[in-house]
Amino acid sequence: MTNEMVSGLAALILPAALLLATPGHAAEADIKRFQLERSGDHFIRLDKETGAMSICQDQNGNLVCRMATDERAAYDNELDRLSDRVSKLEKAVASNGGSNLPSDADIDRTLGIMQKFMRGFMGMAKELQNEAPDNKVQPQKT
Repeated sequence: MTNEMVSGLAALILPAALLLATPGHAAEADIKRFQLERSGDHFIRLDKETGAMSICQDQNGNLVCRMATDERAAYDNELDRLSDRVSKLEKAVASNGGSNLPSDADIDRTLGIMQKFMRGFMGMAKELQNEAPDNKVQPQKT
């Protein structure tokens, strides 16, 4: 075989090997993520990452899981809360024209406040310069 053929085969085999190895890794992660406990005629499945609990039943050899009732209510409440929040944020962005920049009125108001502050500060500095210097003898600091 030539080097080109070997590198071509390696280019085909390597991705295929990676694709075949991936599902086994995903299944292994699921085994560690979930914990099943038998409770009467059904199972309780705990998701160790999220803390969510599901009730599972054996139906024709398949394990069918449904979210627990109190978990479902909490999930629906959180979904409604987030939907309301998204709607409010979308309205705020739409009313702002999609911009977070301050309006001209806000900028003018801010500049007015800064000018007032600077005038007051500069006035105090001039007053301090115009005061008569102390005639007291200053101690030597050297």
